[in-house]
Amino acid sequence: MLFKSPRGTKDILPQESGNWQRIEEKARAVFSLFAYEEIRTPIIEESKLFSRSLGDLTDIVQKQMFLIKKETDTFVLRPEATASIVRSYVENTLYNVAGVSKFYYMGPMFRAERPQKGRLRQFHHIGCEAIGSYSPYLDSESVYLASKIISALGISGHDIIVNSLGCINDKKSFALNLREKLLVHKKSFCEDCQSRIAKNVFRVLDCKNRQCKDIVLSLNLGASRICGDCQKHFDQVKAGLDLFGVNYQVNPLLVRGLDYYTRTVFEITHKNLGSQDALGAGGRYDNLVEELGGPARGAVGFALGVERLLLARGESQVQEEQGSVLHCYIIPLGDEALKTCLKVLQLLRDNGIRSDLDYLDGSLKSRMGRADKNRTKFCLIIGDNELAKGTGILKNMSARTQEEVKLSEIVKKIGET
Repeated sequence: MLFKSPRGTKDILPQESGNWQRIEEKARAVFSLFAYEEIRTPIIEESKLFSRSLGDLTDIVQKQMFLIKKETDTFVLRPEATASIVRSYVENTLYNVAGVSKFYYMGPMFRAERPQKGRLRQFHHIGCEAIGSYSPYLDSESVYLASKIISALGISGHDIIVNSLGCINDKKSFALNLREKLLVHKKSFCEDCQSRIAKNVFRVLDCKNRQCKDIVLSLNLGASRICGDCQKHFDQVKAGLDLFGVNYQVNPLLVRGLDYYTRTVFEITHKNLGSQDALGAGGRYDNLVEELGGPARGAVGFALGVERLLLARGESQVQEEQGSVLHCYIIPLGDEALKTCLKVLQLLRDNGIRSDLDYLDGSLKSRMGRADKNRTKFCLIIGDNELAKGTGILKNMSARTQEEVKLSEIVKKIGET
């Protein structure tokens, strides 16, 4: 029987993993510049954590969570990281630490969605959360940070869209008003949106269905609908973005489908991604810490999809970066030569030279072919003649040249080239 990876998951093969590592390394460097520190939370959490934080009627909680039942306990594979990090912040009383707590994370998330380009059932997020401040300029910094990471990855042509949902009371008023307007056109919406009007009305604004989008646009929902304090906060967010030199657009129809978002929300999109065009998204969630048992604390964060970052970078760049260069590939010719080659291999590695040994038999031509496939810079061949002289034949694989080199000088020779 041939086993396959579960639908909606993907193996990250060795020739691809280098691209993932480079994205992670560059993101870590930018997070460090902004004074964020890494946090790692469990992949499984209690299911109630997400029904409480995301909202019982969200698509994630209703349809997309992977449940794990063990006796009387119900766990889920985490569908997102914000709730997990806030849970950890409260559980470990990190609110007693002075100042703003800044966390970043990387890892897999899980949602039982219909798999498609840029959307898998196991997907990966790079994100961050800043907890402990209500400052609108922290919102601006968060948007700037997300943009900075994307730019550091060599991705251009992305768009930054911002909006304010207002406070809890603003959201309630808008939800009532929006539902009233949408009900007039209910039968013209897609089946999902007809359900959302009753259960999670903001999700209608996110629908990608052309007819649904046209109806929403016809309702002229762009008029200001947030209170004076929230408008002042949003004006300061935009002022901060201007100071940081961030190019952005304001879209009054931008919402986030999760219950915990208040005030600032933002999304970063890219035209290369098709209908699922979001590279990442985030926003402010000032009530979540208190809702999960902690003190009142303002917070803001975002997440970027690693798979979508890879797509946005483009196939040509991915192909160029596939695999890692091997500095030296050693070919022993005979059993006695093999023993010496093992010692040389150890010597090279001890001196920080990435090396490997040909452990397979075959003709010299076939073994040289393996060296080529390993993208090696040098190939070192040692046979009986070389053993007698304490030397090896060092082939420069790109220049197609070779020379006899003393094994005692092999580290120096490879290191100089």
